[in-house]
Amino acid sequence: MASRRALQIGGATIAVGGVYYLYSAGGNPTVAEKKFEHDVSAAGARLKGQDLSSTEAQKKGEVLAKEAGATLDRTVDNVRADIRQADKVVTSKMHEAGSKVDQLKDEGTKAFNDTSKELKQTADSFDKKVNQKTSEAKSGISSWLGFGK
Repeated sequence: MASRRALQIGGATIAVGGVYYLYSAGGNPTVAEKKFEHDVSAAGARLKGQDLSSTEAQKKGEVLAKEAGATLDRTVDNVRADIRQADKVVTSKMHEAGSKVDQLKDEGTKAFNDTSKELKQTADSFDKKVNQKTSEAKSGISSWLGFGK
């Protein structure tokens, strides 16, 4: 008799549960079945100790957020260090380039001055030769005409 009574209570519980899921699904048996399966798997997870309460989930989320924040901070610090290093390299290269430009400018000025000096010397030498040859030519013509030696 006791087993019969347990069977009746179990059957009534199943019927009430079925009606509950059918009602909450809006009369759609497929949706009711999916809800039932979800609840069964959630209950199984709770029994296995895999269920996280909202406070546990929040704590776990906070820990993960702190870890992510620390990783982000390290990444930002690394990027800033890389930028500082790149800035030093760029500044150094700019200084080297400025020095090279000054050196080339000095070399160009010296070469221009040397070339100018040589050109003036050549022009003076040419001018002397022209004056000398002109004087010789004048004296030669003057001697032909009897004006001089």
